[in-house]
Amino acid sequence: MLTVNQLIEEFKLEVIAGQEELSKEISEYSLKRPSAELVGYLKHLSPKRIQVYGRTELGLIQQFEDSVRREHLAQVMVAEVPCVIITRGLPIPHEFVELAVERKIPLLTTHRSTTQLFYLLIRYLTNQLAPSTLVHGVLVDVYGVGVLITGESGIGKSEAALELIKSGHLLVADDAVQVRRVDEENLRGTAPSRIRHLMEVRGLGILDVTTLFGAGAVREEKDIQFIVHLEEWQQEKIYDRLGIDPPQTRQILGISIPEITVPVRPGRNLATIIEVAVMQNRLRSVNRQGTASS
Repeated sequence: MLTVNQLIEEFKLEVIAGQEELSKEISEYSLKRPSAELVGYLKHLSPKRIQVYGRTELGLIQQFEDSVRREHLAQVMVAEVPCVIITRGLPIPHEFVELAVERKIPLLTTHRSTTQLFYLLIRYLTNQLAPSTLVHGVLVDVYGVGVLITGESGIGKSEAALELIKSGHLLVADDAVQVRRVDEENLRGTAPSRIRHLMEVRGLGILDVTTLFGAGAVREEKDIQFIVHLEEWQQEKIYDRLGIDPPQTRQILGISIPEITVPVRPGRNLATIIEVAVMQNRLRSVNRQGTASS
């Protein structure tokens, strides 16, 4: 659950009114700049969205006669609104404060521009409110591709990731990956805060990757585009030896991600195999796109 108070702390917003309602829940990641609603078009009001007022909206409100200004604003600032944010540190008409107190709506202000606030808020809310799940595995950025390495405990996921980091690739998360569905096509992975930038390698213990390899060896988040599943070599199982079989897919939060299975046996350099698998999958994607456009 995301609350108004968390939003205030994240963006250093100033509270003007509604201090007693900061535990109010935010449930939608879309925002509302209610210009059309202020002039009476209420069909798409979406009252559960955060309302943002910049120069345009405040200028519009000032055009109304004093006798009807509050009436127009009252149609928009309904009790379901989680909070109202005034941008650029603009002067706040007294009607805002009155309605915020009366309808128990947190009234906030920031010195950020409306455009900048919109960009930051949408990115933050999308990450916080998107459907999510926790996946056991390691997420690394290999040649700009988000690769989720999965497999049974002890199979060598972290060891393979460590080799990749030594080769210049980036760690996102080890052991547990917080996966969020940020839109209809993309999954974004990050590490839970308590294990961020840390790796557990048997025989070495807990490693701080930023201390060992520098801050440039990690990244906070990455879209998941490819899955490499490690499994113990099975003598009776038939593995692809020609490289012509297309990758299978795995569903995570309703989105299909290409996946290959790599058998693990002594002497195999998993890091190199993963690098080549990423390049091969990227080449296949390019070829598919070329075929589709021709």
